[in-house]
Amino acid sequence: MTAAAGSVLALSGGVGGAKLCLGLSDCLPAERLHIACNTGDDFQHLGLTICPDIDTVLYTLSGRNDSARGWGLAGETWEVLQALQALEADTWFRLGDRDLATHLWRAGELARGGSLSAVTAELARRLGVRAQVYPMSDDPVPTLVHTDAGELAFQEYFVREQCRPRVSGFRFRGIDAARLQPSLAALCRSADLAGVIICPSNPFVSIDPILRLDNFWQTLRQCNTRVVAVAPIVAGQALKGPAAKMMAELGMPVTACGVAEHYARHYPGLVTTFVIDHSDATLAPEIAALGMEVQVRSTVMQERASKQALAKSCLELL
Repeated sequence: MTAAAGSVLALSGGVGGAKLCLGLSDCLPAERLHIACNTGDDFQHLGLTICPDIDTVLYTLSGRNDSARGWGLAGETWEVLQALQALEADTWFRLGDRDLATHLWRAGELARGGSLSAVTAELARRLGVRAQVYPMSDDPVPTLVHTDAGELAFQEYFVREQCRPRVSGFRFRGIDAARLQPSLAALCRSADLAGVIICPSNPFVSIDPILRLDNFWQTLRQCNTRVVAVAPIVAGQALKGPAAKMMAELGMPVTACGVAEHYARHYPGLVTTFVIDHSDATLAPEIAALGMEVQVRSTVMQERASKQALAKSCLELL
């Protein structure tokens, strides 16, 4: 299963995006699949640089992910975490033993002067991932969540506080000075880019950082290529993560249409095709009124075949 000739760029957050990226990797030759990963979730913990979205994509594409938990590695053990707990260390962010090896290796490579892009590419190679996987930037752009408990780093909000505080907005620290990963800029300048797929990831904390960085959304729009976005909300619910809760607290309709309105308002003219699930088919006219083509597909990805089917649909829409 392949798309028309040319490279495809996927914009991805964590679990939901990684599922579609896996489907795309089954449908495209590896050299034609490029994946830009959100790094707003990255943070320093126990002296290590943790890159949750990059690692989720790499673990998923390499077949090492824990599909039951939705994060981390399959067959994980927790001896180091238990030893840290005995030392009364900060263990609210759970790092398994096998996962810890990734972070230790990354920390060593970064300490030796490697860029996050180079380290990610080498990690992908060692894990057997042949698709091109990039951080959105080599510069840190941490996501901060404005809540009724104060401003929290994303992982503090998401993991430590379990998304309990009420959300009122977001800030991406350093985004005005950060620069887009060079290979992504080069891909957009080339004539090889066949299309862009915005994966069903959280629009606020996964996709917004990528699109806002270095005005990347305007660069994509100027490429004059089709941009297909897949709704991360199905029947009023987020299949994974806090997107639906965030939308409600921000006063937005918790629907696929609410996500489409967000993209249309903040990135006018960018999304050419918006893909929604069959359960949301009645929303199609409302979304079409925003100036987007609407396609109804099965967007819930469980087994490998459903990931492949949605990926194939997205590629056909390009």
